[in-house]
Amino acid sequence: MTTPYNGRLTSLSHGGGCGCKIAPGVLSDILKASPMRNLPAALLAGSDNNEDAAVYQINENQAIVATTDFFMPIVDDPFEFGRIAATNAISDIYAMGAQPLFALALLGMPIQVLPLEVIQQVTAGGESVCNDAGIMIAGGHSIDTVEPIYGLVAIGIVDPKKLKRNSGAQAGDSIILSKPLGVGILSAALKKEVLSDAGYKEMIALTTKLNKPGVALSQLNGVHALTDVTGFGLAGHLLEMARGSNLMAQIDWDAIPVVQEAIEHVKADIFTGASTRNWAGYGKEIQLASNLELWQQNVLTDPQTSGGLLIACAPEQEAEVLSILNAGGFASAQKIGQFVAGKGLSVT
Repeated sequence: MTTPYNGRLTSLSHGGGCGCKIAPGVLSDILKASPMRNLPAALLAGSDNNEDAAVYQINENQAIVATTDFFMPIVDDPFEFGRIAATNAISDIYAMGAQPLFALALLGMPIQVLPLEVIQQVTAGGESVCNDAGIMIAGGHSIDTVEPIYGLVAIGIVDPKKLKRNSGAQAGDSIILSKPLGVGILSAALKKEVLSDAGYKEMIALTTKLNKPGVALSQLNGVHALTDVTGFGLAGHLLEMARGSNLMAQIDWDAIPVVQEAIEHVKADIFTGASTRNWAGYGKEIQLASNLELWQQNVLTDPQTSGGLLIACAPEQEAEVLSILNAGGFASAQKIGQFVAGKGLSVT
């Protein structure tokens, strides 16, 4: 039976935003069944270590960066849903230190349920973000689906010598996070209709802010690794960096920027199911200080839709990295820890 449209996009989907991601452990098992073989030397980055995008070198100074991301509604406003999905998709280009070139739209909509003007607002939201990124939507594909889905294929370009992977951290590197955590918790509060107007505005502001500083950060030799925080949460993406670099990530809980209203909601046991699935997938690799509580664990694993950049840089370049982020409007950016010898993630 078709669910009627009641003005709430989120009512038509079983999950929203990057909280829709398949749990890390399940995804790992799926990928094991289809390993990549006979890879060309020109493929500089693929699915190894869960890189943010595929990178294919075309000449000495240029490599194509390609990625795709799409999901179901995290908010009810169709225009904002389009903006958030587009921002999130383009973020993976910036997370490789690349400059976006163009995008293709991916659209799946329940045509018999949603009015045409609602679908048009979704695509208009995506186009507005692409315009802000200085790129066009050059085409795409659409299908009739049960749940609303929107996203992009994003294409970028980078000098291979400036490419930033998530696996290049060095012992002693500072760890810097550009956006505060808590977006998944805010989305859970929105679904329960307990999110304040101010909290909603902050959620929209965070999820529609493009990670443009990634391009400038790629020019710094002291920036050794770069990624963005999305569906696996801060802990999951830090673990990817740590595994790829064969190091341990040490972070200080008190240094992590977190949205204040998100703290209030998670303390009231409002968080996403994806947070629990994330912990089940990689919690065994994390050492939590004995004084940390369950709500703090749920913040660390909170899926971030269109989250911030996570940067590993030499300590002497830390001030310049923060300066670039602050100039780009990332006022909450700060150092949250460092990489050291060892394995896994330690939170004190």
